[in-house]
Formats: sequence, C-alpha cells, structure tokens
Amino acid sequence: MQEFKLLFNRESLLTGIFFCLIFLLAHCSSYQKLSLQNGDLLFVTAKGTGLSGAINNVTQRQETISFDHIGILEKEGNELFVLHAAPKGGSQKQQIKEFLNDQKEEGQKVIVYRLKPEFQKSIPQAIQKAHQMLGKPYNFNYILDENSFYCSDFVERAFREDHIFKLEPMTFIDPKTGTINAFWEDFYKKKNLKVPEGEPGCNPNGLAGSEKLERIREL
Repeated sequence: MQEFKLLFNRESLLTGIFFCLIFLLAHCSSYQKLSLQNGDLLFVTAKGTGLSGAINNVTQRQETISFDHIGILEKEGNELFVLHAAPKGGSQKQQIKEFLNDQKEEGQKVIVYRLKPEFQKSIPQAIQKAHQMLGKPYNFNYILDENSFYCSDFVERAFREDHIFKLEPMTFIDPKTGTINAFWEDFYKKKNLKVPEGEPGCNPNGLAGSEKLERIREL
C-alpha cells in the first residue's frame, strides 16, 4: 500500500511538471513579448490638472487613456535607460528605475508600446539620432526649433529619417467650447507669443495613435 502511494505521488508530480512545461511552451511567445526591448516607447499617462491636463484637454484621442509624456527605451547589456526630453533636465539619458520612480511620485503610470516588426529596423538609427540630441534644453514654447525639444518632438525627430511618425497641425482649441483653451491663451500671452494654432507639431497622444505601434503592457 505504501509503495502504491509513493508511485501515485511520483506519477502525479511528473504529470504536474509535464503540464507546466506544456503551459510554458504554449505561452513562450507571450512571455517574450512582455519583456522590454531596445527601442520600446514608454508612454506616461496624463494627469488631469496643470500643464498635463491642458495638453490632454486639446490632444486626447482615446476616451479610456491619454498621455502627456514619452521616452525611448535603450538597452545596454543588462542595463535599461530612457532617452527623453523633460522639463527637468532637458534631453537626457536616464536610468529606467529613476524614470519610473519620477512617474510614480506624480501618480502617473507608464505604458509600453512597440514598433510593429516591419518597422523595427528603424530603431538603431533612431537611438543614434536620439543620442545626438542629448544635452539640449527643453522646449517650453512647444514651437518647433532646432535647439530645444519637447518630449514627443524628441521622439518624432529620432525616428524622422524613416518617417515613422509625422508632424500634424497643432491645435489648442478646447473641443467643449470650440475656442482656444484658456490655459493656452494665458500661457502664450505671458510669453508674448501668439498661440501657434495650426503650426506643425506633435504630441504623445498623436504618436500613441500610430498604426505602426502596438501596445504591449503597463509597467
């Protein structure tokens, strides 16, 4: 009887291991997809107030989620970095742990998007271009120039050679009122600048809506 129990337990264990292996093999591609890859795009969810809320108000394209920041993931051996342009620090290369902590402190989440396979050949050149822009100040006017960059501008320029993203006419119109959003009216008035309505530009929500990307997961 004791031998039967031992045999039964052994067979149960082997059966359990067998089914675990089958499960892992069946989902192997899914696990690989979840791992971060060189050139992944990290989108930061938008807040509802301040500058973040003002950007979201005139650029949101999805009802369930919207973004106000974006960076490019770079892998160097076992280390992960984020190449991005931010108000604090300008165009920079930041360790991913620090990047994620910054977003967590602001109560924002990070969603990973990835170029579809047919466009991934653009990644090495894009990262090289991003490195050339490091050290440049942040573009607080959100009007394109060659000496400072804002976040989506930084990413669009990095991938520009292969036309991964495109510039579109910017809008600062509040969809609820049909007029220039009051935040932006005041924002540019203080800078003695005209609201650049219709000027070429880009934003994180526009980039996230590209058909060349696929959403991977939340970090």
